[in-house]
Amino acid sequence: MALAITQHPEGIEALCADIEVDHTDLRILMLAWKMKAEEQGYFTLDEWRRGLKALRADTVSKLKKALPDLEKEVRRPSNFSDFYSYAFQYCLTEEKQKSIDIESICELLTLVLGSTFPTQVNLFVEYLKNQNDYKVVNMDQWMGFFRFCNEISFPSLSDYDPELAWPLVLDNFVEWLREKQNTPLSKRSCWITKSDGCLWLVYCTQQDTL
Repeated sequence: MALAITQHPEGIEALCADIEVDHTDLRILMLAWKMKAEEQGYFTLDEWRRGLKALRADTVSKLKKALPDLEKEVRRPSNFSDFYSYAFQYCLTEEKQKSIDIESICELLTLVLGSTFPTQVNLFVEYLKNQNDYKVVNMDQWMGFFRFCNEISFPSLSDYDPELAWPLVLDNFVEWLREKQNTPLSKRSCWITKSDGCLWLVYCTQQDTL
């Protein structure tokens, strides 16, 4: 089955159905990255052609077969930082928009980074949803969290230095984490999560679980 030109949301939803991938699947965002799509939900003719040419796909079958290799390509360290940055920019849907609301950023973090750093993402999402200082997240904060996940020892946080150039939201997040770590064990509940091949025992206070 040949691939038709897909330039609007309805067409992209039809494409998702053809390749049997939900439109909220991370691989659709990866496909947009490969096509260098500039507007969410739309592929221009040039973007469409560029992406399919790069994937060497001119049929539905070939595109489906190309997705595993595309995912491997995106997850290479040399590409993932660019993809992570692109994910934020792709979600700026209004002209001159420079930030994304907390609810949307939590969903995006879970989608893009949740499988790579599940514990850090789960806790940061919890923090963002329960704090009152920030209504939106900007690119600097978005990229700062990615750097945090890659550079800071977790869960010890022993090498986090607030005197360095970290976004203030991360200073506040680390302070929040340390307060949770100092909560007596008798007042905590816990769950086990897997990150970087290791099992982590993660605690939260009883109040947090209400």
